[in-house]
Amino acid sequence: MEIALELVEIMLIKFRAEKKWTLQAIEQLNEEDIVCRPSTESNSIANLVAHISGAVHSRIETILLDISDTRDRDKEFERGLQMTKEQALVKTRDAFNILIRYLELLKATPELLMSQPFLHRPPLTYSQVDNETTALNLMMAMFREIHFHTGQIIYAAKIRKGQLVWDYT
Repeated sequence: MEIALELVEIMLIKFRAEKKWTLQAIEQLNEEDIVCRPSTESNSIANLVAHISGAVHSRIETILLDISDTRDRDKEFERGLQMTKEQALVKTRDAFNILIRYLELLKATPELLMSQPFLHRPPLTYSQVDNETTALNLMMAMFREIHFHTGQIIYAAKIRKGQLVWDYT
């Protein structure tokens, strides 16, 4: 169990840093930057933020708040998806806060790490894990997915702005 708790602690550190860097990147953008797609086949920052928010809702928020999954994944990737800079900041902040809150719960209640939170719920859709997954495995999968998409957000921001300014404090 010590190794699992160490993984949770590492994920907490990494998600907090990921939140900070993603929010800093978005803060340097304007409204047009949020909805611009770098290419016809690329997603906009609005799409990526909506997708992160949707994934966190369907996989984590449903566990924490015991609410049904209302995610519309197809809408997350609609071309021309509109989102203001403020909406992008709020959705990003909220998604990371939910992830961090769940990890803090797992850290405080280590017996939940090997629980199967989706075992008696409707089948997971669009997920890299199935209903038999453990809470620890779910968070490992979320860590990979969130990191992948925040990297895309930061890259898209750099495409739009060139050099970004970072606050390392």
